[in-house]
Amino acid sequence: MANKNAEKNIFVEREIFEKDGKSYFSYFIKGQVRGKDVKVAIIPPDKGGYTVLDIVFGTTMAAELVVKPFEIKDDATGKTISGNTYAVKSYDENGEEYECAIKPFRASDKALLNMLLK
Repeated sequence: MANKNAEKNIFVEREIFEKDGKSYFSYFIKGQVRGKDVKVAIIPPDKGGYTVLDIVFGTTMAAELVVKPFEIKDDATGKTISGNTYAVKSYDENGEEYECAIKPFRASDKALLNMLLK
């Protein structure tokens, strides 16, 4: 079966929320799995990554999801481990690319993201 996402882009979106009188952004991917609307929470790999995400998003509220497959061979067991790493990217008015690594927030978000990518 062909990857249905091969011909369409998936976007990471952000929205403002308030906590303790300050405004912050939350990051997510919206989609549908088996007719059910889902919202996958996304975070940077470390706390400092929020500054990088702000730079990547700039003044926009959405940026493109980048999926990078990987394979690692465990020399001790001979088994190959495969999966995906994720990033979000955008371009400025001069065509310069900005990118930041991201990851699903919870195990359930990882499961939903895998379902969306099928």
